[in-house]
Amino acid sequence: RALRLIGGIVDISAQIELEEQLHQAQRLESIGQLTGGVAHDFNNLLTVILGNAELLQELGQDRPALADLASMIRNAAQRGADLTQRLLAFARRQALAPQPVALEALVQGLLPMLRRSLGETVEIELAVDGAPDAALVDPAQLESALLNLCINARDAMSEGGKLCIEIASAELDADYTTHYPELVPGQFVRVAVSDTGCGIPPEHLARVFEPFFTTKERGKGTGLGLPMVYGFVKQSRGHVTLYSECGRGTVVKLYLPVADARPLPKSEVPDEALNARAGETVFLVEDDPMVREFARTQLRSLGYRTIEAGSGPEALERIRSGLAFDLLFTDVVMPGGMTGVELAAAARALRPELRVLFTSGYTANALLVQGRIPPGTLLLGKPYRRADLARHLRRALAKSAAGALPGTDPERTSQA
Repeated sequence: RALRLIGGIVDISAQIELEEQLHQAQRLESIGQLTGGVAHDFNNLLTVILGNAELLQELGQDRPALADLASMIRNAAQRGADLTQRLLAFARRQALAPQPVALEALVQGLLPMLRRSLGETVEIELAVDGAPDAALVDPAQLESALLNLCINARDAMSEGGKLCIEIASAELDADYTTHYPELVPGQFVRVAVSDTGCGIPPEHLARVFEPFFTTKERGKGTGLGLPMVYGFVKQSRGHVTLYSECGRGTVVKLYLPVADARPLPKSEVPDEALNARAGETVFLVEDDPMVREFARTQLRSLGYRTIEAGSGPEALERIRSGLAFDLLFTDVVMPGGMTGVELAAAARALRPELRVLFTSGYTANALLVQGRIPPGTLLLGKPYRRADLARHLRRALAKSAAGALPGTDPERTSQA
């Protein structure tokens, strides 16, 4: 029989995740090179078609039938030119003229057109957190990208709903950017567009940025809206994330570089006062295994003991068994038939004194608009830094639980 084993065990979860990100980036890059090459060649052909169509229009001014045919050719060619421009945007080969842009003023200028385009059944809200820095971006292309996102949101809300545009400062640190090879840590301005529409099925989320892929009915979409946004933001040295849930809605976050970016603080280590007190235990509830592993590592590095569950029903069963812990740290949106808010409410029915901290890829305003969380909810937005996590944990643990709603802050809603 074997007496001992010589060797080693290496956790390659992060390596596998990085390889998947690389394969996705390579696939999109290959598609971008193909579409970009086709678009350039097609533009050459369209130049000839448009030029001759204009000439025919001039020569046929005294022959209305021929002039009408020439006009149809010209309009069709122009639509083709618009299509190739979107392909070039995805391929990151369009000409950009980046400049410092005050995003609040830009969005305010867009609102009248958005209200006309989206119709009376869609309620539009603009939320600005603090005084965000100016973004270094091409304003015309950003307007086009935001219009694309808002039109997509309108199409997802066939019976009306709420659209929220949020602007805030954000920092993406090295812990987060290691998962995205093209992304450099630094300061960004975040623009989030969220809706209360039908959402995107989970099996389609990995393909939403591929050109010509669409979940809309035939004839109602080209599949180039999100790819154009993706290509533009990447070419601007930014970052894009998308969160969606069927029947609940979607939020797309654009991270745009700051015009006068300052270096990130060298130390992201929280003050000793923000670390765990002796023996404090956090019950971590997160359905994504990689996110759960990351959160566990961060919690333990802050001195907390951790208990974990992958779904609301599993967590509730363990709470009913008499499990001892100090704080429930749960994702808001989870599969399994129970959201984080429902879990917190059920847990509070068993333990009225329980303190709760929520986390989500959705912004706080998006969740409020969707009716997913009550006003004043203490929410830590993803992605988050270790210092952000430390501060929110101490705030949640320091609050008096008596008479409060699960995970709520009577003074303010966190826009982490």
